[in-house]
Amino acid sequence: MATIQSGGIEAIKEQLSEEAKDLKLNLSGIFAGGVLSESQTWGVILTSAYFIKDDALIDAFESDAEASSVSNEVISDAKAAASIMGMNTMYYRFKHLIGKESYMKKPARLRMQRMMTPATSKLDFELNSTAAAVLAGCEMCVKAHEASVLKEGLSEEHVHEAARLAAIIHGVSIALHVS
Repeated sequence: MATIQSGGIEAIKEQLSEEAKDLKLNLSGIFAGGVLSESQTWGVILTSAYFIKDDALIDAFESDAEASSVSNEVISDAKAAASIMGMNTMYYRFKHLIGKESYMKKPARLRMQRMMTPATSKLDFELNSTAAAVLAGCEMCVKAHEASVLKEGLSEEHVHEAARLAAIIHGVSIALHVS
């Protein structure tokens, strides 16, 4: 289990109001009992914070990641996944929403080379991308990344955990802004 430092996640939890008690408890358990490895958990929560562009969460998670000796590769892939998925989720959600076969046949012409050559592993990059896809609500992206995670040898439990963590991070972000 990760050692959480007092300046990061703990400080975020202290900022959460009584109305956000459930989120505080969920945030407390992000490293407990899940099927993801510690580095995968870090990748997913960092990707989620970057994707939703929450500076307070980014600062807190980066601070704790550094104190927990999370590799630069995990952090780099989280940033790359959030950025690429910022582009992909908009584009593929458009294709899905428009619903015309003529658009489905058009090539994306979007550069996504980092997905093929991540700093960590293709599997971990796919987990990070899954979290961003969930946050964006892009059905095509969620399905594509879920299939990739399963193909890479993980289970639906791993996909579920990435989605659950992304949901917690999103909820905490909202709670911080309405407190």
